[in-house]
Amino acid sequence: MVTGGAGYVGSHTTLVLLQAGYQVVVVDNCINAKPPQPPSHLPPSLERVRKLVATSTPPSLHFYHLSLQDRQQLRMVFDKVMNEVGCRVLVFSSSSTVYGPATYFPTDEDHPTGPAITNPYGRTKYFCEQVMKDVAAQDKRWSVVVLRYFNPVGAHSSGLLGDDPVTGRPVNLLPSLAHVAAGRKKVFHIFGEDWDTPDGTCIRDFMHVMDLAEGHVAALEHAHTHTGASVFNLGRGEGVSVRQMIQAFERACGCSLPCEVVCRRAGDVRRTTCSGDRAKAVLGWRPYRTLDDMCRDSWLFQVNNPHGY
Repeated sequence: MVTGGAGYVGSHTTLVLLQAGYQVVVVDNCINAKPPQPPSHLPPSLERVRKLVATSTPPSLHFYHLSLQDRQQLRMVFDKVMNEVGCRVLVFSSSSTVYGPATYFPTDEDHPTGPAITNPYGRTKYFCEQVMKDVAAQDKRWSVVVLRYFNPVGAHSSGLLGDDPVTGRPVNLLPSLAHVAAGRKKVFHIFGEDWDTPDGTCIRDFMHVMDLAEGHVAALEHAHTHTGASVFNLGRGEGVSVRQMIQAFERACGCSLPCEVVCRRAGDVRRTTCSGDRAKAVLGWRPYRTLDDMCRDSWLFQVNNPHGY
């Protein structure tokens, strides 16, 4: 079961799981994704997933349009809730924000988490991690894998799947650049150029969303053969500044992009880069796609979908 499977990361992960031979049940209230459409009654993102998978293997995809907070409706999916039916394998999407302003780079999974987190999103992820670790420690039948994402970007290389926020107003870096390049947004805002970095802009560890999706398959396979709680960073381990990302996207779209420097955002940190050694050694996972791949695929999705799904 993939929760939020109609969204950006969820749809790409659903695709990779289906290609790996899994039967997938998606549960999503579509609060941040286009809702189901006739005649398939699938969200547009999942309809495209089904088309992509149908070319290689018969898809086994089921969708439930409901909220995880609706316990009665969830029982319809599970028949009963997880513990009552013996489902004790869980892969949790966490975030590098649990490290707060990291004190060393690349940052590994042993770096302290919690006290220095600078935003509510990161604190939410931190507390969810603690609950899951406690469950796995108390009941040895549980297997929990915590994936700390760094910065997923890009789109499927077909141009059919990508980052399409339901508001139509992206806040993440690459979709914002794509909207500027397409003329949907007048200017790209750089949040501060006085950071202690070589070009004055923030540095992030960007990775292709398809690499991230493949990391989920590796994590799930690990979870089925281990118990307890495991934590893995997923990232490329390379720092890319905002200015460098702008330059890479200009190469992809073939034009210069108007940019404006504005004030720093509350909660932003100077740099995030990860050590992916544990994921490589234990999961056998590593990211293969390049920065240019990320920008090319993101731009292709924008060209093919000028108004989103």
